[in-house]
Amino acid sequence: MKKVLITGGAGFIGTHLSQNLIEHGYGVIVLDNLSPQIHGSDYTFPEQEGIRFIKGDVRNKADWEEALQDANIVVHYAAETGTGQSMYEVHRYAEHNISGTALLLDALVNTQHKVEKVIIASSRAIYGEGKYTCDEHQVQYPSSRKEQDLSLGNFEPRCPECDEPLRVLPTDEDSKLHPSSVYGITKLSQEQLVLNVCQSIGIPALAFRYQNVYGPGQSLKNPYTGILSIFSTLIRSGGKRINIFEDGQETRDFVYVGDVVKATMLGIESQTVSQDVYNVGSGVATTVQEVAEQLRTLYGADTEIEITGNYRIGDIRHNVASLEKISAGLGFRPEVSFTEGIRKFAAWVEQQEVQGGSYEESIRQMKQKGLMK
Repeated sequence: MKKVLITGGAGFIGTHLSQNLIEHGYGVIVLDNLSPQIHGSDYTFPEQEGIRFIKGDVRNKADWEEALQDANIVVHYAAETGTGQSMYEVHRYAEHNISGTALLLDALVNTQHKVEKVIIASSRAIYGEGKYTCDEHQVQYPSSRKEQDLSLGNFEPRCPECDEPLRVLPTDEDSKLHPSSVYGITKLSQEQLVLNVCQSIGIPALAFRYQNVYGPGQSLKNPYTGILSIFSTLIRSGGKRINIFEDGQETRDFVYVGDVVKATMLGIESQTVSQDVYNVGSGVATTVQEVAEQLRTLYGADTEIEITGNYRIGDIRHNVASLEKISAGLGFRPEVSFTEGIRKFAAWVEQQEVQGGSYEESIRQMKQKGLMK
C-alpha cells in the first residue's frame, strides 16, 4: 500500500482527496498546522482509519522529516491562499509558501526517503490577467489594469498597442506567466522550485494550476478566499447586503472540488507524465454577479445585491482555463456543471452553523492599507 503525504491535508481540497485516496487503497499522512483563520480556534482533526495526522508546520524542518519518513507520494497543498491578504502580509506568504516548499526540497535532496512523485498545487493566479485577443493585434497578455482606469469604471483590460478593449480567451499552459499579486508570485515560485529540483534528482513532479475551487467543506470562516463562502455567510447572516466589486461582470472559472480530486488522482496514478503543468478547471467563465444571484435564489433569500464599483489592487478581470492539455495528457474532463455544483454547495451550507463573519474586517484592512478603493 502506497502512502500519500498531503500537506495542508486538513483543508478543503485535502480532506476530499484524503477520502478518495483511502477508497482507492492508499494510506494517507496529513501534515497541517490547523490554522485558526481556516478552521477556527477550537477545531481538532478527527481520527480516521487509514489517516495518520501530524500537527506541524511546513516551516519546521523537523516536521517535514517526520512526515516524509513513510511517504511514497507528496501532494503539497499547505499554503497561505488569500490574494488580497497577501498584498499586506508579504513576509507571511513568502515564508509559508516559498520557504516551506524549499524545506521540502532540501529534505528530498539531502536525506534518505521513499518519495517517488511530488504534486504541487499551483494556481491560476500565476497567469495574472491571462490570455486575450485584439481584433487588430491578435493575442495579448495585458499587464495589471491601471488604477486611473479602474477609478473611472473602465474595468476591461485594453490592448497595450491600440488601447481598444480586449476579448478574453481560454488561458493555456503556454500563456505568459506574470502574476499580479504576492500570492500569485509565491505560487509561481513554488511551482518552479518543485519542477526544477525534482527534475534534477530524478523524481517525477506535476504542477496543477487549480482555478477557483468550490464545493462542500469549503471554509466558511476564512474571509480572504472563496466568494461562494463569503456570499453564503452574508446571505445566511440576515440583513447583510452583498457588495460586489467593479460592475459584477468580472468572471472566474469555478471548478467543483470533486473534479479537482479526479484530476489530482489521475496525476497521482499516471505512469507516463512527469515534470509537467496542467490547468484544472471547468473551462467555463461565470460572472460574480451570477454567483450572487444563484446563491440568493438557492437560499430563498431577499438579500440586497449592490454593485459598488469598488476595486482591489491586484485583482484580475477575467479568468477561464483551457483544458486541452490536461484532456490530452491525463484524460481529464470536468463532470460537474456550475449549476449542479453550486446547488450541492448551498445544500451543504444550509446544514452548517451560521459563522460570525470577519469579512467586514478584511475589507477594512484592505481599505486602510490603500489596497481597496
